[in-house]
Amino acid sequence: MATNAQTAPPTGSQGPRGHHKSAIARLGERLTKSVTQMEADELREDAARLGCTPMCDLLDRQQATVSGTVRAVTLRPRVNVPALVIDLYDGSRTINLVWLGRRSIAGIEPGTYLRAQGRVTYYRGIPTIFNPSYEIVPLRAH
Repeated sequence: MATNAQTAPPTGSQGPRGHHKSAIARLGERLTKSVTQMEADELREDAARLGCTPMCDLLDRQQATVSGTVRAVTLRPRVNVPALVIDLYDGSRTINLVWLGRRSIAGIEPGTYLRAQGRVTYYRGIPTIFNPSYEIVPLRAH
């Protein structure tokens, strides 16, 4: 029995027949990608190298380790308890890291590279980790 299913071409650094791309093909990709796309690719590679789960693959109630660059730091004042919210981006998606009862954390500011661990919950449709354990990774630990 024949099917009409089409197979998707392989992704990554391989060409359509499973062969590795030539140096010229890789150079061509780099020249045609925007700076934002190249930065996102680098962030995804860094997260994979650190053994972290890509944020686009996070599931509700999953215990996860994520890493990325801090995009924003926000203090959300509440009636009794302040909440420090960090937007962390890994090249695939943004996650909110929320510390309840904190007004600031020394060393965490936009541009800082972090690795964080905790249980993921989807709060208002956004993956969020409340009170995660974290580590500041110096300049992506190259």
